[in-house]
Amino acid sequence: MKPNNLIHEKSPYLLQHAYNPVNWYPWEEKAFKRAKIEDKPIFLSIGYSTCHWCHVMEKESFEDIEVAKLLNDTFICIKVDREERPDIDKIYMKFCQMLTGSGGWPLTIIMTPDKKPFFAATYIPKQDKYGRIGMLNLIPQIKKLWVNNRSQVFKASDEITKHFSHQNLVKFEGMLDKSIFDLTFDKLFQIFDMTNGGFGSFPKFPTMHHLYFLLRYYKRTKNEFALHMVEKTINAIRNGGIWDHIGFGIHRYSTDEKWIIPHFEKMLYDQAAFSIACIEAYQLTRNKKYKRIADEIFTYILRDMTSNNGGFYSAEDADSEGIEGKFYTWTVDEIKKIFPQKEAELLIDIFNINTINIESGSILYINRSLEDIASKLNLTFKELDKFLKSSIEKMFLIRSKRIRPFKDYKILTDWNGLAISALATGARVLENHIYKKAAIKAADFIINNLITKEGSLLHRYADGQSAIDANLDDYAFFIAGLIELYQTTFKPLYLKTAIDLNKYLLENFWDNKYGGFYFTKINSDLDIYRQKDIYDGAIPSGNSIALLNLVKLSRFTADTSYEDKANQIVKAFSVAVKDNPIAYTQFISSYDFLIGPSFEVVIVGNSDSKDTNKILNSINSIFCPNKIIVLKPPENINNNINTISEIKELIPYISDMKMINKKPTIYICSNFSCKKPTNEISVALKLLTEN
Repeated sequence: MKPNNLIHEKSPYLLQHAYNPVNWYPWEEKAFKRAKIEDKPIFLSIGYSTCHWCHVMEKESFEDIEVAKLLNDTFICIKVDREERPDIDKIYMKFCQMLTGSGGWPLTIIMTPDKKPFFAATYIPKQDKYGRIGMLNLIPQIKKLWVNNRSQVFKASDEITKHFSHQNLVKFEGMLDKSIFDLTFDKLFQIFDMTNGGFGSFPKFPTMHHLYFLLRYYKRTKNEFALHMVEKTINAIRNGGIWDHIGFGIHRYSTDEKWIIPHFEKMLYDQAAFSIACIEAYQLTRNKKYKRIADEIFTYILRDMTSNNGGFYSAEDADSEGIEGKFYTWTVDEIKKIFPQKEAELLIDIFNINTINIESGSILYINRSLEDIASKLNLTFKELDKFLKSSIEKMFLIRSKRIRPFKDYKILTDWNGLAISALATGARVLENHIYKKAAIKAADFIINNLITKEGSLLHRYADGQSAIDANLDDYAFFIAGLIELYQTTFKPLYLKTAIDLNKYLLENFWDNKYGGFYFTKINSDLDIYRQKDIYDGAIPSGNSIALLNLVKLSRFTADTSYEDKANQIVKAFSVAVKDNPIAYTQFISSYDFLIGPSFEVVIVGNSDSKDTNKILNSINSIFCPNKIIVLKPPENINNNINTISEIKELIPYISDMKMINKKPTIYICSNFSCKKPTNEISVALKLLTEN
């Protein structure tokens, strides 16, 4: 087969389609010009490399000569990687949801050469089935409509576009207050699965910003059930089939309500989100099992999802050898070949092997506590845990010889920002220097390779090429990662870069009329569809994280203009948040920081001092999410002169803060007032935990 126009692309997803008989184009002006010249509508197909049904549609239709001939004769066909171009995906997914009431991937849009859609669907089979029209039936109908009823097509596309634009208007609405916290808790309580943990029935997604909110709600109200909901969910996920018990990490979602049968793809953003939830649960409860889960996730990220240059890969596929989950499942015979009889029987019992079977074998999951299993076997928990660790290591080595699922090797700025946040947080809470080094290397890679000379960000790095203008999520998530990394390393560069990028974001993405950030910067090729979004879905929205960044930067710099912008975001979206708060739990957690109580903590001390690090470790160990931490080196140490100058320029109010009694000194301010500085860790911890 000859390659099509995708052969020169860098996206692994687009390259997967480069030898389809469909004459694919990437999203480029050349394709739209050709559509006008040839007088054809556009067939737009949006997916991603680890999408199971995208693979199905490719095998069934896009590799089929009969379907390809129809597509090439009727349309100019464009392929888009949704992870590479989330700006395009968000627009046309919203059109699909508006027209059909639902959405998903693969996303299929048929539109005029001027980018106005008139048909939308998700997966379309080759032949009519599943109650869906097939490609062989649909394409001739579209061609007939285009040739014979062109005016009807244009009228429909204009009306659809007008309705889309009207829906996208966001007006100044009002303000939230503390009642939103109780309302959000009540709504989450109503959909909480008391038996299995998580929210709703099935499919069940690991929506971690629900847990972030509940942890903050528990801190604010001491409502024990809020904490129970968090722990029940984390433990259920960790024991379920959605967790990779052999190689670690979390799969995309569970197809059943018990977290047992997963969709097996692994996404970088899910690893970051789940690890942060576990770290915060560990801070609050001091239960080491949550620390262990976070450590296991980071083991997976650093082992399997980290490039040589330090950036993090995007995802791993669900399929291997054409079968979903084959890499992850096991049979009884395999276990019996690896282990002696008694050990094999024990593992088969613990992991319920031969209980839930799919095409390739059994899904591993645990439906009892390990404490109960140990008690039943007259073992100590430590003995059982040692046996499981050694057994898992052996199974991991055996599994590593299997054919792995495809890895999407592109490095995305936004998802890397989430991973940097997680690793930087993990480094200081779990006191792990390896996580710190990984976060630094990833952040430095993005700074050196994905920030332009003009100071703007790029979205994607693949195969040595940085490209594609960054969107709101790229700026918001990477700024958040830099803020976390500053509080782990106390290198002024990271805070300065966060401030500079935030300035660019405000200048190019801010809605001066109604407040809030657009997803794309001004003067993009899709300005007519420019939109603002705060829905916290699989990942938090850019506006939700940008709100948190603005609050933190206002606390770091004492620049009230940041907080003014934060309040404008809250006002812009308050009605939407009140109407359906569980769709915006990250936004509400960010608002929780805004209204406080919150804390600015400045430690004056040498970063190499044991006493200073003891203070930092103690403060980082507690669950106090609404705080920022600054380290000011003492001014009598010569090699700190440049650092002191840089940090004082960024944070002017620390200029007069000095060590007292020649010891590391803690300055804490809260709710517009500052407490008496202290050398005592216990005094500082009391101030940070008494509210």
